[in-house]
Amino acid sequence: MSTSMPTAADLLGRRKRILVTGGAGFIGGAVVRRLLSESDAIVFNLDKMGYASDLTSITRTLTSLDTGRAQRHQLLKVDLSDAETVRQAVRTADPDLVMHLAAESHVDRSISGPGVFIESNVLGTFNLLQATREHYEKLDGHRKDDFRLHHISTDEVFGSLGAEGRFSEITPYDPRSPYSASKAASDHLVQAWHYTYNLPVVLTNCSNNYGPWQFPEKLIPVVILKASKGDDIPLYGDGLNVRDWLFVEDHVDALLLAACKGMNGRSYCVGGHGEKTNRDIVETICRQLDQLQSTEYSHLELIQRVTDRPGHDRRYAIDPTRISTELGWSPRHNISEGLEATVRWYLSHQDWCKTVRKKSGYDGERLGSL
Repeated sequence: MSTSMPTAADLLGRRKRILVTGGAGFIGGAVVRRLLSESDAIVFNLDKMGYASDLTSITRTLTSLDTGRAQRHQLLKVDLSDAETVRQAVRTADPDLVMHLAAESHVDRSISGPGVFIESNVLGTFNLLQATREHYEKLDGHRKDDFRLHHISTDEVFGSLGAEGRFSEITPYDPRSPYSASKAASDHLVQAWHYTYNLPVVLTNCSNNYGPWQFPEKLIPVVILKASKGDDIPLYGDGLNVRDWLFVEDHVDALLLAACKGMNGRSYCVGGHGEKTNRDIVETICRQLDQLQSTEYSHLELIQRVTDRPGHDRRYAIDPTRISTELGWSPRHNISEGLEATVRWYLSHQDWCKTVRKKSGYDGERLGSL
């Protein structure tokens, strides 16, 4: 499917200084690339450069741009858990818009080590809110009128669905993992700073993202890389857990719309109309690889059932009616098209995958089992 979306420049309008937290991550990097490619805004990329941070995609984008545009990206290596360095970073950026994507986001890692999720996602968001509030109160004129902090969250804060229904902006919060609990807490902090201190905010809660440049610890890149090498593919439990898959570039469309056009204090749920069971995803990847790689066996033979992870939510699905009707958003990729493009991308970027895995110390093995 294909729809026309406004460019980043059209949406930003008078906003010329954009602070993106977590801009060296998967979704944050996609936002930074879009801002650099489609606008003349200066992008301040605040990232602690943790295990999943990587600037390769941004560096390649900068290389393809003219010299003037290439100078508009500034990396601020800052850990959000350090309040004073966060304040200094916000002063340096002097932003017209803050897009807060920085977060520890891997559920399995949150089971193995929940502490860092509290530090990064809860304390880090608190520190950013305090620094942003201080900055906002000093603005005046159109800069104050246009200012917004956009907090990017997840559908996992809503808990688990049964066979029917979808999450929406009025769904009660019911987080089930250390990761989702930390994100729920950060959502509540953002809303509290809006109502208590009149900080202009907008929130979005997205479904599972996938696409190029995703750190290879998440389901889709793990399956592609293991299957392409002929390794066993782990499938948790019965494989019938359902996720609503969202291609990352479609998510960037939604984020920029919400950040620039969304109603102050409003939240928007973003889903890709891509509900699939984990088994469906794994089997589809295997069939695509059967077409792309010549082997004496079917990649489907590599699938191995493994013990389910603790607290594994059964089903997520999002009703994106609000963002579609209010802001005109719709996904431009269906799950079949997006998944094929992603499989082809990982097959042609295995050197990058090896490099980031080696840098992070992650060997591709399972995390989060007890």
